[in-house]
Amino acid sequence: MSLAVYPGTFDPITNGHVDILRRSLKIFDRVVVALADNVRKTPLFSLVERRSMITEALDREPRVEVDAFQGLLADYCRRRGATVVIRGLRALADFEYEFQSAHMNRRLAPDVETMFLMTAEENFYVSSSLVKEVALMGGDVSRMVPPGVAAALAQKRQQGVVP
Repeated sequence: MSLAVYPGTFDPITNGHVDILRRSLKIFDRVVVALADNVRKTPLFSLVERRSMITEALDREPRVEVDAFQGLLADYCRRRGATVVIRGLRALADFEYEFQSAHMNRRLAPDVETMFLMTAEENFYVSSSLVKEVALMGGDVSRMVPPGVAAALAQKRQQGVVP
């Protein structure tokens, strides 16, 4: 059974992420969405909230597992027995960072490949950071995120959370 890891903070998951996941399932038997507990970022949503939103966005797809990890992605992939890391690319600006990360991961875990999938044209401008900013300022993000995420963002806004 082929297993791929799709890492990220997914704070929150966007339609672009969902598209990459669904397309990944056409290639791999199973995909683990690996929620990075990144010490450099302060997420709007907790790990529990993000896990729930991802599961709901994918209609509880049985071939997708949502997990959290700390530390090196290469170590996580080894522990899980994954041989591929999935990364989405939106624009040229993503490429430089992703290229460096892929090479570092290859150095740390030569048996793990990185596969880049281009985001769908309608999602190339969407990022979690931008979605949060627009939503928390009262903008409509309903075409950029799954319905449950839009509702969660509206709730955060009502609670007075600001970007």
